[in-house]
Amino acid sequence: MADKFRIAFILYPRLTQLDFTGPYEVLARMPNAEVIIASKAGGELKTEMGLTFANLRALADVERADMIMIPGGPGQTEAMQDQAFMAEVKRLGESAQYVTSVCTGSLILAAAGLLNGKRAGSHWAYRELLGMFGAVPDDARVVRDGNAITGGGVTAGIDIALTIVADLAGEKVAKMIQLAIEYAPAPPFNCGRPETADAETIAAVKHLFSGFAAERREAIKQMTGAA
Repeated sequence: MADKFRIAFILYPRLTQLDFTGPYEVLARMPNAEVIIASKAGGELKTEMGLTFANLRALADVERADMIMIPGGPGQTEAMQDQAFMAEVKRLGESAQYVTSVCTGSLILAAAGLLNGKRAGSHWAYRELLGMFGAVPDDARVVRDGNAITGGGVTAGIDIALTIVADLAGEKVAKMIQLAIEYAPAPPFNCGRPETADAETIAAVKHLFSGFAAERREAIKQMTGAA
């Protein structure tokens, strides 16, 4: 990669910060990477848990990107319904070499028409909603279909980013970055996916997310005219 590879992280209010900062830690370390962090209005925005990001660029001022990366989070539904925001996502995504996301960021890509007919991943609690936009839900932690690289929730963003680095800069560089950030996950409980979690934990998390799931489904119905 002789030229700078421009990566635009597209943010919105009430995103899940690790969906953004996990991949950022990986991709910003890639040789020849130029990272742009932008939102609809630029300036400041608050994340899901109240952390504030500042000095963001306005999306309209980003003329192009080689890759867009969109995080997920509770604010994804409102962002998806914002026509001006979505117009910028579509503009940058249609000319990008890669369209990528973490967690429910894939619903934004799908709503922008960037995942039509493609396999795509998302957080397990909302993955099926991708089908309402014409994408094909896939339960893999990292899902690649053509120029689209998506995947599971939150922590999967690091895996997604390392996969992208390996593709762009080679496996050796990706391994070096993984070691540099000491990414060696060894969680205290084997319940990070519904396939391994116990029924009680799954039920509790489904209940916790039920409101978000219903809100997202209703928003997508309104956007797509689905019954």
